[in-house]
Amino acid sequence: MAKTIAVVPTESGWKYVQQLCKHWAHKLEVDLGDQKGVVKFAEATAVMTSDAKALTVEIEASSAAVLERMKAVVSSHLDRFAFREAPLPFEWKAA
Repeated sequence: MAKTIAVVPTESGWKYVQQLCKHWAHKLEVDLGDQKGVVKFAEATAVMTSDAKALTVEIEASSAAVLERMKAVVSSHLDRFAFREAPLPFEWKAA
Protein backbone atom coordinates (compact mmCIF):
# COMPACT_ATOMS: atom_id res chain seq x y z
CA MET A 1 0.00 0.00 0.00
CA ALA A 2 1.14 3.52 -0.82
CA LYS A 3 0.08 6.48 1.33
CA THR A 4 0.25 10.25 1.13
CA ILE A 5 -1.04 13.23 3.07
CA ALA A 6 -1.53 16.93 2.36
CA VAL A 7 -2.54 19.68 4.75
CA VAL A 8 -4.13 22.50 2.77
CA PRO A 9 -4.62 25.88 4.44
CA THR A 10 -8.24 27.00 4.01
CA GLU A 11 -11.00 28.20 6.28
CA SER A 12 -13.60 26.46 4.09
CA GLY A 13 -12.29 22.90 4.41
CA TRP A 14 -15.45 21.37 5.88
CA LYS A 15 -17.60 22.91 3.16
CA TYR A 16 -15.33 21.40 0.48
CA VAL A 17 -15.36 17.99 2.16
CA GLN A 18 -19.17 17.98 2.24
CA GLN A 19 -19.46 19.09 -1.40
CA LEU A 20 -16.96 16.52 -2.64
CA CYS A 21 -18.52 13.67 -0.67
CA LYS A 22 -21.99 14.53 -1.97
CA HIS A 23 -20.59 14.77 -5.50
CA TRP A 24 -19.05 11.29 -5.34
CA ALA A 25 -21.83 9.62 -3.31
CA HIS A 26 -23.82 8.74 -6.43
CA LYS A 27 -20.97 6.57 -7.81
CA LEU A 28 -18.80 5.56 -4.86
CA GLU A 29 -19.07 4.41 -1.26
CA VAL A 30 -18.92 7.56 0.87
CA ASP A 31 -19.08 8.05 4.62
CA LEU A 32 -19.62 11.63 5.75
CA GLY A 33 -19.39 12.14 9.50
CA ASP A 34 -18.41 14.78 12.01
CA GLN A 35 -15.69 16.86 10.31
CA LYS A 36 -14.61 13.78 8.32
CA GLY A 37 -15.35 12.37 4.90
CA VAL A 38 -14.20 9.00 3.59
CA VAL A 39 -14.41 8.08 -0.09
CA LYS A 40 -13.68 4.52 -1.22
CA PHE A 41 -12.50 4.15 -4.81
CA ALA A 42 -11.80 0.82 -6.53
CA GLU A 43 -8.08 0.91 -5.68
CA ALA A 44 -7.79 3.69 -3.10
CA THR A 45 -9.38 5.39 -0.11
CA ALA A 46 -9.37 9.12 0.55
CA VAL A 47 -9.94 10.43 4.08
CA MET A 48 -10.59 14.15 4.40
CA THR A 49 -10.79 16.01 7.69
CA SER A 50 -10.93 19.69 8.49
CA ASP A 51 -10.57 22.24 11.23
CA ALA A 52 -10.93 26.02 11.28
CA LYS A 53 -7.65 26.58 9.43
CA ALA A 54 -6.97 23.59 7.17
CA LEU A 55 -8.22 20.67 5.15
CA THR A 56 -6.24 17.45 5.58
CA VAL A 57 -6.38 14.84 2.82
CA GLU A 58 -4.95 11.35 3.29
CA ILE A 59 -4.93 8.88 0.42
CA GLU A 60 -4.07 5.19 0.64
CA ALA A 61 -3.77 3.33 -2.65
CA SER A 62 -2.94 -0.14 -3.90
CA SER A 63 0.23 1.04 -5.70
CA ALA A 64 2.39 4.10 -6.29
CA ALA A 65 0.91 4.57 -9.77
CA VAL A 66 -2.65 4.53 -8.43
CA LEU A 67 -1.60 6.92 -5.66
CA GLU A 68 -0.26 9.43 -8.19
CA ARG A 69 -3.47 9.23 -10.22
CA MET A 70 -5.66 9.64 -7.13
CA LYS A 71 -3.69 12.66 -5.90
CA ALA A 72 -4.54 14.35 -9.21
CA VAL A 73 -8.20 13.27 -9.10
CA VAL A 74 -8.80 14.44 -5.52
CA SER A 75 -6.92 17.73 -5.85
CA SER A 76 -8.56 18.66 -9.16
CA HIS A 77 -12.03 17.95 -7.78
CA LEU A 78 -11.34 19.95 -4.63
CA ASP A 79 -10.07 22.84 -6.74
CA ARG A 80 -13.36 22.84 -8.66
CA PHE A 81 -15.32 23.28 -5.45
CA ALA A 82 -12.81 25.81 -4.11
CA PHE A 83 -12.90 27.88 -7.30
CA ARG A 84 -12.81 31.16 -5.34
CA GLU A 85 -9.44 30.28 -3.83
CA ALA A 86 -8.14 27.70 -6.32
CA PRO A 87 -5.72 26.35 -6.98
CA LEU A 88 -5.37 25.08 -3.44
CA PRO A 89 -1.73 24.61 -2.36
CA PHE A 90 -1.42 20.81 -2.11
CA GLU A 91 1.96 19.71 -0.79
CA TRP A 92 1.76 15.94 -0.79
CA LYS A 93 4.04 14.08 1.62
CA ALA A 94 4.58 10.39 2.23
CA ALA A 95 2.41 9.17 5.10
